[in-house]
Amino acid sequence: MNALLYGLVVVIWGTTWIAIFLQQGDVAAPVSIFWRFAVASLTLLIVLSLTRRLRWLGARDQLFCLLQGGCVFGFNFWCFYTAAGWINTGLESVIFSMAVLFNALNSFLFFRQKPPRRFFAAAALGLLGIVTLFWQDLTAADLSRTLLSGIGLSLLGTYGFSLGNMISLRHQRRGLETMTTNTWAMMWGTLLMGSVALVRGDSFTPDWTLSYLGALLYLALFGSVIGFGAYFTLVERIGAGNAAYSTLLFPLVALSISTIYEGYVWHINAVLGLVLILTGNLVMFARPLNMRQWIKLQRHA
Repeated sequence: MNALLYGLVVVIWGTTWIAIFLQQGDVAAPVSIFWRFAVASLTLLIVLSLTRRLRWLGARDQLFCLLQGGCVFGFNFWCFYTAAGWINTGLESVIFSMAVLFNALNSFLFFRQKPPRRFFAAAALGLLGIVTLFWQDLTAADLSRTLLSGIGLSLLGTYGFSLGNMISLRHQRRGLETMTTNTWAMMWGTLLMGSVALVRGDSFTPDWTLSYLGALLYLALFGSVIGFGAYFTLVERIGAGNAAYSTLLFPLVALSISTIYEGYVWHINAVLGLVLILTGNLVMFARPLNMRQWIKLQRHA
C-alpha cells in the first residue's frame, strides 16, 4: 500500500509543476489558487458527505485546519505560482525537494524530535546544490532581482508546506481523520485566497482557454484531491520525514517534462546541482550498517 501511495505522489506531483506553468498569464495567482482548491474542496466535501466520512471538528481543531489551509493550500502556492513566472517550474520542484530537510528541522522545533547527525551534512549538500544549480545565473553580469525572488519564494513556499506537515502530525496525534482535516483545510485555504483576491481587487474570471481549464482541473482533482490525500495518508502511516522522501523523486519527472515543454537546457552545473540536492536528501534516509548487517548482506550477495 505504501508503495502505491509513493507512486501516486511521485507521478502526480511530478506533473503538477507543468500544469502550474500552463496557468501563467492574465489570471492573478490568488485567483488561480482559489479556483483550484474551490473545485478540490467541493469535490472532497461531496464525496465524504455521501460516504458519511466527513466529521465535524471543534473550534480549536478548526483553527489548526485554518493554519494548515494557509500553509499548504494557500500562501505557499501563492509563492510557487509567483515564482513560476520568474524561474523554471522544473527547478522549483528541485527546490521543493528540500522539504525533507525542513521537515527534520520543524520536527525538532515543534515536537522536540532531535534530527540525526546526518541532517547537517544533508543540509550543507542541499544548500550547496541550490547554489550550484543556479550558478550560471547567479554569476551572470545581469543578475536579476526576479531570479533571487523566484528562488526565495520557492524556498518560502516549501517551508510553508513543511509547517503544514507539522500541523497534519498534530491532527493525527489527536486521532483526527486525514481526509476530514484535508477537506476543512482546503476549504479554509480557498477562503483565504478568495479574501486575498478580493482585497487586491483581482477579477475572479478564469481564462477560458483549453490549456488553462485543463490545467485547473488536473491540479484540482489529481494534484490536490488525490495527490494530497495520498501524501498525508503517507504522513499518517510512516511519518512526515519518510513521507517527504517522495519529494526526492518527482523533481526528476518535473525536470524531464520541463525539458520538453519549457525548453529547459541542461548545463553541467545544473546536473551537478541536482545530484548534490538529491544526494543531500538521500543522506537524510541513510542508515549506517552495523557489522552483523554487513555480513548478512555479503552472504546474500
